[in-house]
Amino acid sequence: MPNTARWAATITLTATAVCGPLTGTALATPSPTSLYAPSSLVFTVGHGEIAAEATPERAATLSCAPTASGTHPAAASACGELRAAGGDLDALPARPDVLCTREYDPVVVTADGVWQGKRVSYERTFSNECVKNSYGMTVFTF
Repeated sequence: MPNTARWAATITLTATAVCGPLTGTALATPSPTSLYAPSSLVFTVGHGEIAAEATPERAATLSCAPTASGTHPAAASACGELRAAGGDLDALPARPDVLCTREYDPVVVTADGVWQGKRVSYERTFSNECVKNSYGMTVFTF
């Protein structure tokens, strides 16, 4: 059942992030936003070792084209970090100035959506919340 709830939440948030900007009045002229490949992600975080067993505790949407938007608290900064990493969430560097305990309280982060028109499905388990927050400056802090 928790896995079903996770997928339902992910699909709903993805649909809102991707289709939300499409609502409104149709225009006869092309919109400037049509020149950009879509870059919209839905992030979830929960406690556990794998996403299938972890109930999402928080979720955030992030849209980066043509401008940064979504429910992510630092959308502009997170989009900048993702652009610098080429959209590769594994390439986000750990900040050397952050010291974390060695406590093992696994936190799993997922990201689903599209980055510059390419499908993204990401899952990563961190040993604790501090370690998760140490990767990148703002992408995983929601």
